[in-house]
Amino acid sequence: MAKLLIEARNIKKRYQMGEVIVYALRGVDFTLYEKELVVVLGPSGSGKSTLLNIIGGMDRASEGEFYFGDFHLHEASERQLTYYRRNEVGFIFQFYNLMPNLTAYENIDLSAQIAENPLDIDGLLEQVGLSERRDHFPSQLSGGEQQRVAIARGLAKNPRMLLCDEPTGSLDLASGIQVLKLLRDFCDDYQKTVVIITHNTEISKMADRVVYLKDGLVDKVEINDSPLSAEQVSW
Repeated sequence: MAKLLIEARNIKKRYQMGEVIVYALRGVDFTLYEKELVVVLGPSGSGKSTLLNIIGGMDRASEGEFYFGDFHLHEASERQLTYYRRNEVGFIFQFYNLMPNLTAYENIDLSAQIAENPLDIDGLLEQVGLSERRDHFPSQLSGGEQQRVAIARGLAKNPRMLLCDEPTGSLDLASGIQVLKLLRDFCDDYQKTVVIITHNTEISKMADRVVYLKDGLVDKVEINDSPLSAEQVSW
C-alpha cells in the first residue's frame, strides 16, 4: 500500500465578512498518498480552492490538524511553511501566471533556482514538447504552450506533490488533453502525487481517487480501479 503523504483532520476555514462569519470548509477529513493522482470535484463555492491553498501552505486552517508525514503543518512557523512551499509543493494555476518579461526557459529556471534538488530544465522542456520554444516569451506562445511551461515550472523544483487548480479551464480540448497527459506522466514516471481541482467530471475518470466536495464538506470518496488514459478523456 502507498505511503500516507498528507493527512488533514477536521479542517475548518472561516472568514469574517463584516458581522457575518462565512465557512469555506466546515470540517474536512482528507488524505493524500504517495504516487497517486487525485481529482477533487465540486461546484463553485464548495471549498475546492480553499482546501488546495491549505494543502499547499498558502493559507492556514482556522481549526483542525494537518500533517505532512510526521510534520505538523498546523503548528508550523512562517519560515517552516516557506520551506514547505519551496521544496515540497509545485503549483499549477488556470491562468499560467508566467512572468511576461522572461522566456520559457527563464520562467522555469526561476523556480529551479530556489529548490534544493531541481530537475534539469532542458529535460523538462523536452518532456513538455517545447525545446524549440525555450527562448520565446509568453506573448509568443499559445495558451496550451504557456500552460505546458507552467507545468514544467511546477515540476522544476522536483516537489513531492503537484497541486493543480483548474489546469485545463482556459484551454481547448486538444490542449487540455495534452496537459492532462503530462500530469499523468509526471505522476507515473516520477512517482509523485498529483492533485487536480476541477468542476469537470470527465477529468475524474483518469484519477486513482476522486474526492467530492459539497458545501465545505467531503461528500464522498471514490476509488477508481481502472482509470482512463488522458487520451480517452473528452468533454
